[in-house]
Amino acid sequence: MADAEIRASLAALAGQTALLAEANFAARAAALDELELHLLGWPAELPPTTAAALRRQAETLQTQLEAVDQRLFQRLQADIRAGRLAPAELRALLTAYAGPPDPDPEATRYDHLDALTNGLFPVPAQPLQPQFSDPEMVYYQKTPARIISRLAARLAPADVLYDLGSGLGQVPLLVHLLSGATTHGIEIEPGYCQYAQACAEVLDLPHVRFHCLDVRRADLADATAFYLFTPFTGSIMREVLVQLRKLARHRALKLFSYGPSTEALQEQPWLRRVGEEGHLYQLAEFRSAA
Repeated sequence: MADAEIRASLAALAGQTALLAEANFAARAAALDELELHLLGWPAELPPTTAAALRRQAETLQTQLEAVDQRLFQRLQADIRAGRLAPAELRALLTAYAGPPDPDPEATRYDHLDALTNGLFPVPAQPLQPQFSDPEMVYYQKTPARIISRLAARLAPADVLYDLGSGLGQVPLLVHLLSGATTHGIEIEPGYCQYAQACAEVLDLPHVRFHCLDVRRADLADATAFYLFTPFTGSIMREVLVQLRKLARHRALKLFSYGPSTEALQEQPWLRRVGEEGHLYQLAEFRSAA
């Protein structure tokens, strides 16, 4: 991109005063993405002084827009701590700020809702190195926020959801905020678990708890629902499914899956899938057989 094009792009962004309104989160997120592309590098043919001036201009605008987001996040966090946002109200706010979901039911990409919900959690995420290297334990990946929203919509306040392999805790935290259900995260990595529990405590969410232990030793007796984003495979998956089948003898269970763990659940004769089958990267729901 030539000097004139970069200047025009930055001037156009700076002229969009509506970006400074908190409610225009999606447009601001798109603008920040564009600024990030500018800041990643400048054309080699630009003189150093010109590149430095343009960088300062881009960084100033970036700082302004990020400050608006920080005010929005702090206000939402304060409303959550004070109990001023019921699940329905928070769902409406998130939709208004991040925009409607992708109309494609098979869309799996991260979007503005992920950027918005990341900002709800006030504890800064630090680079955490996993301590466990069992080849049957799958490396942590975040569930897209749109998938978490769909999961929350299928739960009631009376439900007790366990996220098996909860990572940094976004699923239990968001599901509780969007549904009112009690949620638990089971996570073997101490750093992940500590981060997630800190988020729950700072937001004053007593009905969200995280437990640092191997899921095979977890007490799941009060569960009504489970979520799995392929946290483990092989013998661990088989042991856990045996454990869940025993629980299903005493109460009806709902199991939700995203990713390859869906295939393992589909093979279980004691589970029936709700709705039509789709690709692996969409939310799948199973119910325990009577």
